[in-house]
Amino acid sequence: MFPATAMPDPGWWHTLWPNPEGVIRSLGIRSSMTVVDLCCGDGYFTAPLAAFVKGKLYAVDLDRAMLEKAQAEVEHVGASVRQWICADARDLAKLVPEAVDFVMIANTFHGVPDKAAMARSVAAALTPGGRLGIVNWHQLPLEETVILGQPRGPKTEMRMSPEQVKNIVEPVGFELEKIVQFPPFHYGAVFRRKEDSDEHIT
Repeated sequence: MFPATAMPDPGWWHTLWPNPEGVIRSLGIRSSMTVVDLCCGDGYFTAPLAAFVKGKLYAVDLDRAMLEKAQAEVEHVGASVRQWICADARDLAKLVPEAVDFVMIANTFHGVPDKAAMARSVAAALTPGGRLGIVNWHQLPLEETVILGQPRGPKTEMRMSPEQVKNIVEPVGFELEKIVQFPPFHYGAVFRRKEDSDEHIT
């Protein structure tokens, strides 16, 4: 498990993210795309994402128990996933059998030990011009991100600004396309794989 990436209680998670499909659309994911839900956890975003792209989804997590929960969530909404993958997310390019259009990682990037290596692997798994969408907590003190009466989210020192994320991701073959705000405490950074990024990821 990556540091500080335990799944939250479903009650406050739903309070924080009442419309997960809206998040998916705001990041720029389209129903025609083939997508990876990277570090999918218990499936809170996986289920609506699988339904939205009509099964053209790969779900990846290091924790088999989390994958089983995510699978149950997907089945509950009557959707499907092309492949469930229990493995280290940093090996993504070796795990997914086809180039994909979009990789989404929500609320986990801050805890990845080698963020550049993960981003490089994502670049190798994407089609030229494919996108990486990273949903992060804003760089606010933990005591300021209060949900249902309690401070929630990762430790203050683990939180990342959009500029910090950009400085890690862009050098391995991406360019920042847009920042999307997800009030009250999150943002999404969407990166586009450079057409010539093969030179960075071989």
